[in-house]
This record gives sequence, C-alpha cells and structure tokens, in this order.
Amino acid sequence: MSTWNKIMECVPNFSEGRDLAKVERIVDAFRGKEGVKLLDYCSDKDHNRSVVTVVGEPEALGAAVLEAIGRAVELIDLNRHTGQHPRMGAVDVVPFIPIRGCGMDEAIELSRTMGGEVASRYALPVFLYEKSATSAARENLAHIRKGEFEGMEEKIRLPEWKPDFGEARRHPTAGVVAIGARMPLVAYNVNLGTDALAVADSIAKKIRFIGGGLRYCKAMGVELKERGIVQVSINMTDYTHTALYQAFEMVRMEARRYGVPVVGSEIVGLVPMEALTDTAAYYLGLEDFSLRQVLEAKMME
Repeated sequence: MSTWNKIMECVPNFSEGRDLAKVERIVDAFRGKEGVKLLDYCSDKDHNRSVVTVVGEPEALGAAVLEAIGRAVELIDLNRHTGQHPRMGAVDVVPFIPIRGCGMDEAIELSRTMGGEVASRYALPVFLYEKSATSAARENLAHIRKGEFEGMEEKIRLPEWKPDFGEARRHPTAGVVAIGARMPLVAYNVNLGTDALAVADSIAKKIRFIGGGLRYCKAMGVELKERGIVQVSINMTDYTHTALYQAFEMVRMEARRYGVPVVGSEIVGLVPMEALTDTAAYYLGLEDFSLRQVLEAKMME
C-alpha cells in the first residue's frame, strides 16, 4: 500500500449474512489482486447482511468491485431473502471513499463509471447517491431504498425514480443497487437490555436527524432474535461533526425513559482512529488532546 500513489476505499454491502460459503465466494473477488487489499469483512445473521471493507488504487479497486458484484448477482436471490436490515439489492450499496492522494471528485467519477459498467454488464439498475447523486432527492440512501426489493418493481417505473443507469426494470433476483461517493461512515450499534422492538424503534426515531436528532446520524431499531434483545442500529455519516459518544449518550438518555439499560455497543467493520480517540478523550476528560499524541498515528507520519 505504501507504494500506491492513490488510495480509494470501498465498503460494499451484500444481502447475505447466513450462507457463509456464498459470502466467501463473493469476498474472494478481492483476494490476490494487485493494487487491492481486503481489510475486513463481517456477516450478521440477524441483519442477513455482510459488509466488506477494501482499499486499492482506483482502477484496480473498481475492477475487483465489479467482479464481486457479478458474483453477488449470480449467488443471491432476494425473493428468498429475509432479514432485519432493509435491502433493495443483492449488492445493496457500494460507496467509494477517498483516502489518500485522491479527492471526492475522483470518487464521484469512479462511482459513475462503475454505475455504467454494472448496468451494462449485469442488467442491474443503478441509482447514484450521496455526493454522486443527480438530484437532491437521491442523496439520502433511505429515500432510494424505501419500498425495498418488493416495492421496487413498481417504484422504478415512476418517472421520478428512473435509474441513473440501466433500464427502469428491477432485476428479477438481484433488485437494484445504489453506488456513490461519500465521507467515511461509522456503522455503530447500541444494544438494549430488552426484547421490545418498539422501544428500539422509538429511540432510533428520537436520535436520527430526520426525526430532529443528531445532524449526521441515521438510526433504526433492530431485533436480535438469537440474543433475545434489540439494538439501535446507527450509521454515523460524518463522525467529525457528530461524535460517537454523542450518539451513545443520547441512546442511553432515551433508554432511561423506558427503564431499559444499555448492555453494550459494537462497531461494524472498520472505524477511523480519530472517531475512537475523540470518544476516549471525552470520557477520560482529556484536555487539549490531539491525534498526534497517539503512538501509532505518530509512527505513520
């Protein structure tokens, strides 16, 4: 990686978290590729979803992502898919994030190039979202995904929801996909000591921006059946402006209204170091703390 002039990150989400053999076949598209490094992947049975984190030089990364999308289209049939996480495609969302030596403009350009290739090669309708969106209505992924796979059959035929690439016809098994460029996102979940999904739903509505909560926070309630609890599943879309500790404390505050304890939290995938050091500094009451004081960060300068 140190020899790469440009580093782009991609975090594709695949709608399969139970059949790990299928997940491995998809993830194999990122292994052994020059100019590409697989950093992490994790699967969740309740969400029935897998999140992959991969970095690479833009051209090589794009080729590997394209291959992985093809495998997902081949292996995943959403007509047979159930899970707690909303989804509209076998490959639900493909975000590109500029890391080093490249900017948001290049991430947007790559996402649009990928959109055309995906639609042409796999007959998969593509919506551009976030920084790549072609209209304000398409910036928010939740607006695009509304109706999910089942409702997309009719939604995609509406003039205002014509895909950015591909025909206005849902793929019969793979649905549609959202591709775009964005800031680094932190997937952060807070677990509650109750099995009442209504409580998690209510808290999620209070903390997310669309409900009057934190500016760079998206949230929903999720049932974790195997553990007999629920969680507030959160996407922090800009951790530099809305910190993790703010989301955690707001969940804890709202949970008190229902007499429900917070029993833990988790990070899904990878997280920028600054997002954690910022939270550590808050809880430790550190004064004038800087990321430059972190040994590993200093060594990488």
